[in-house]
Amino acid sequence: MASKSEAEIVVAEIVVEDPTAPASDSPAVTTRRTVDVVASFFLLALAGLLAFDNWRTGMGWDATGPQAGYLPFYLSVILAAACLYGIGKEFLARGQAGETFVTRDQFRRVLQVFVPTLLFCLFMQWLGLYVASFLLVAGFMAVIGRIATWKSVLTAFLFSLAMFVTFEIAFDVIMPKGPLEALFGH
Repeated sequence: MASKSEAEIVVAEIVVEDPTAPASDSPAVTTRRTVDVVASFFLLALAGLLAFDNWRTGMGWDATGPQAGYLPFYLSVILAAACLYGIGKEFLARGQAGETFVTRDQFRRVLQVFVPTLLFCLFMQWLGLYVASFLLVAGFMAVIGRIATWKSVLTAFLFSLAMFVTFEIAFDVIMPKGPLEALFGH
């Protein structure tokens, strides 16, 4: 049997299409340049706050060596310098066309994950970790994953039960609890 040359070898390509994928013609929400500048200004403000706090703590040398704020102060100065460089670079390139950072459809998909996760963090304070996790997992599976409701509820219940057994019984770790756990004496 003769070996095939590279030209004779055919590689099969598997194409998977996502019917819910964002449209390629979706309008831009913001550009990469805008996000870079806003993030740089936030980090610059953080660097200023850290520099001030470490200057206040003590960023010099004393008889025993560097004070507590010495290294963090200079790290915040380096962070501030990097932010200023990034802001300056973006303002010098202002005349060039901006590359799209996120489109409206992409942003909608990000919010589909961000909003429930934020609600999970808020509700965990009142419902406890296990009930909030149950709601989050069941919601993600049913709404975003479009999985049958009974499968979503069963999987979320088993996941929450496994977390409860692992953290509360096996490792005896204190986790946020809500009114449901109080009914069962935990």
